Amino acid sequence: MRRPRPLARPLAEFLDVCLSPSLAAQGFATSDIIMAWADIVGERLAAFTQPLKIEWKRKAPHADPEARPEPATLVIRVESAFALELQHMAPTVIDRVNTYYGWRCIGKIVLKQGPVRRVEKRKPPVPSLSPADKAKVSAAIGGIEEDSLKAALDRLGQAIVSSGSRTKE
Repeated sequence: MRRPRPLARPLAEFLDVCLSPSLAAQGFATSDIIMAWADIVGERLAAFTQPLKIEWKRKAPHADPEARPEPATLVIRVESAFALELQHMAPTVIDRVNTYYGWRCIGKIVLKQGPVRRVEKRKPPVPSLSPADKAKVSAAIGGIEEDSLKAALDRLGQAIVSSGSRTKE
């Protein structure tokens, strides 16, 4: 007897089906290295780099079909100011990618300098303060004479009051 198929399927299943042909053209088996790039190499490296493609060596016609393929070359786009640092960190990046996959799939890295596409994170809007809260902050910093210090303390006070942090008076 056949089991009925579930009605709802995860969106990730459809993404892999839709993206597989384009990713395969770039040498990626799935989208996971692109989606997990920040997890693999860390936020700092991910801010200045992005994986472009994986170049696999061609198998010899007489090679064993069951054998693991030779390690591939990972092509990474890197911003020019960060390229030298990434070149020195290449062995670490190779180890991280190989650890992520659980086998030695990457043997070397090739760097392509160019602009890296960044996803900008939106900052949450700053909540507005009531006139009573603004007056409370102004009263607390009233005795400060230096303008730059007073402005900095005013911003700090407004941030604390707007975040809901309350101290006992």
